[in-house]
Amino acid sequence: MNAVLRAGLLGLGMMGRHHARLLREIDGIELVAVADPAGDPHGVAGGLTVLPDVDALASAGLDIAVVAVPTRFHAAAAASLAAADVHVLVEKPIADSSEEGQALADLFESRGLVGAVGHVERFNPALQQLRARLAEGEIGDVFQIATRRQSTFPARIGDVGVAKDLATHDIDLTAWVAQAGYAAVSAQTAFQSGRSFEDMIAISGRLTDGAVVNHLINWLSPMKERVTVVTGERGTFIADTATADLTLHRNGTAALEWESVSTFRGVSEGDVTRFAFPKREPLRAELEAFRDTVNGASTALSTMREAVHVLRVVEASLESASDEGRLVRPTEPVAASL
Repeated sequence: MNAVLRAGLLGLGMMGRHHARLLREIDGIELVAVADPAGDPHGVAGGLTVLPDVDALASAGLDIAVVAVPTRFHAAAAASLAAADVHVLVEKPIADSSEEGQALADLFESRGLVGAVGHVERFNPALQQLRARLAEGEIGDVFQIATRRQSTFPARIGDVGVAKDLATHDIDLTAWVAQAGYAAVSAQTAFQSGRSFEDMIAISGRLTDGAVVNHLINWLSPMKERVTVVTGERGTFIADTATADLTLHRNGTAALEWESVSTFRGVSEGDVTRFAFPKREPLRAELEAFRDTVNGASTALSTMREAVHVLRVVEASLESASDEGRLVRPTEPVAASL
C-alpha cells in the first residue's frame, strides 16, 4: 500500500480551481498547501492558508505539486520545487521557451524526480480509444491527421498566443496517437485582436513516420470546435474531444453501379460506427496518472522531454510563419518514448 502523497498547488486561477477540487477528491493524495501571489479569487483554498509564493510552498514538506501559473513562470517555479525534491506536474506548455524546457527536463532527470506536463488531451477518452485502435491497425497505415481547435478569445490568457496555449494540445495529441514525432512544419499566423501575440495559426507538416498533418487553431470563432480526423488506408476516424465521441467511417467494399462515380479511382463510403465507451473526466485521469507515476507505475503522462519536442514544434511553426511559411525542421524530434 503506497503512502498518501502530500500535495501542493501553485496557482489558484481558472485551472488551479479545478486542480484543487480534484486533488482533494482523488484517493492517495492529500492537498496540504496552496500558494498564489494574487490570492484566492475563486475561494478554493478551503481551510488552507494561501501561501505567498513558490518558495513558501516548497517548504511545506510536499511529495508532489501542480504548477498552474502563467507560462512565463513555469520553469522557475518547477525548478524551485525540484530543489526541494518535489515531483511536479506543470501545466502546458512546459516553459516559455524550449531552451528553458530542456534545462528543466535535465534538472528533474538529474535529481531522479518525476517531471510531467499537463497535456491533458492524452486522457480524453475519445483519443485514448483512437490511439489504441490505430495501434491495432484498425485502419491500416495512417495517411493524414488533421485537427481543428477553434473558439472565442479566453480572457484568462495574457502572456502567450494561440500557438503556445492551444496548438500545444494538438501537436502533443497528434504525436501521441500516431506514436511519432514531427519531422517538418510550415505555418501561417494572423493577428486580428490588437494583441502582440497571434490569435490564429494554420500549421501543416509531416511526421517522422511519413503521415501528413494539418492543424487549424484560432481564438476568432464564435463557436467551440475540438476535432481530430485521422485518415488511413481502410477508413477515417473522427474524434470530437469536446464531447469525447469517436466515429469510424470505413472505406466501402460494395461495388459501385453509378457510372460517373465508379470511374473515379478512389475510396467509396462504407459503414459508419460510433463507439460507446466509458467517459471519465480527463483532468481527473491525468492527476491519477501523476499519482501512479510517482508511485512507480507506467502511465500515459507526458514527460518533460516529450513536452520540449512539442514546444520546439510550436517554435518552428512560429519561425515559419514569420518567414512566409518556409519549411522548418524542429531539432531533435522525439518519437521512441511517445
